[in-house]
Amino acid sequence: MAALIALLQLDFARAGRTSPLTMTVTSVSAYLQLAATAVVNGVRGAFDTIVRTPGLASENRRLRAENATLSTQNDELQERLARTPAAQELAAARLAHPDGIAATVIGYDPEAATHVVTIDRGAKDHVYRDDGVVTGRGVVGRIVEVGLFSSKVLLVTDVTSKLPAVVQHGRWWAIAVGTSTRVKLQYVSQDAKLKVGDRVVTGEGRSFRAGVLIGRIKQIEPVSAGALDQTAIVQPAADLTALSRVLVLPQKI
Repeated sequence: MAALIALLQLDFARAGRTSPLTMTVTSVSAYLQLAATAVVNGVRGAFDTIVRTPGLASENRRLRAENATLSTQNDELQERLARTPAAQELAAARLAHPDGIAATVIGYDPEAATHVVTIDRGAKDHVYRDDGVVTGRGVVGRIVEVGLFSSKVLLVTDVTSKLPAVVQHGRWWAIAVGTSTRVKLQYVSQDAKLKVGDRVVTGEGRSFRAGVLIGRIKQIEPVSAGALDQTAIVQPAADLTALSRVLVLPQKI
């Protein structure tokens, strides 16, 4: 049998062809090599995984810690950015009113029954009733209640708020009364040539010196027959729905 196989192999070799036996042996050998390689690689991979597991766990903890730190830093940056406009407005108010007392709004009326906010300055900070309150944009309101550490500010839009006012163009005198959402100018002379967009400022009074911006005329109401004066609606210059930092103005002496 061995001699016969040898003769067959010799014949195929002389003919320049691969014998079936050689092909079979080669295929079987290749499959065995592939299987051995897969087993070795699998064992090696499992070994590497076992060896690296403590390191991977440590790396994972480090990445989690870094992610938490970055998230905290991002939150802090977002908060700083959100506070920037209020800080800029406060700086502008301080330039206009160097003697003002900086304060932070710490509370609103939870029932919205009155347009009142609470600030973190009180009697210990030399805040007094009827002191005016502003932002860098304009009038906010006036102090109506003073505690030792905090005070309440009646917003200019409250229906009980009344301030002397002047239409800057033409110097027309009026009274600025709150309407819950805006301010209404009352008792404006019929001779006044009011225009939408006219600036309205404070008149000389107890809470404010003359010339502090209240807002701009948004609407001029029709004059009724027989009326001796006219009225107009004013959009407050200060954003009273998003108050953060304000300035308390000491009363004139």
